[in-house]
Amino acid sequence: MKRQDGIRLSAEEKFKQKEKRRSEAQQAMAEYEAANRAVDENTARLRALRLARDAAVAPTKAVKVARNGLRKIAHDKAV
Repeated sequence: MKRQDGIRLSAEEKFKQKEKRRSEAQQAMAEYEAANRAVDENTARLRALRLARDAAVAPTKAVKVARNGLRKIAHDKAV
């Protein structure tokens, strides 16, 4: 009888350990996915800022080219 109790306790402990590992794995995966979402959101935010900055700078470059004429265009192609 004692042997069966020992086996049952051992099986219950193994089950509890497996459940704990499964729970920890789910939590780790959720944290991993949250970190990836945060990186993706930050990348999208920075991309939007860069595109807005580039859109604001582009008309300024066009004005400089118009003022400097062909010399500016030739200089830009050389660089």
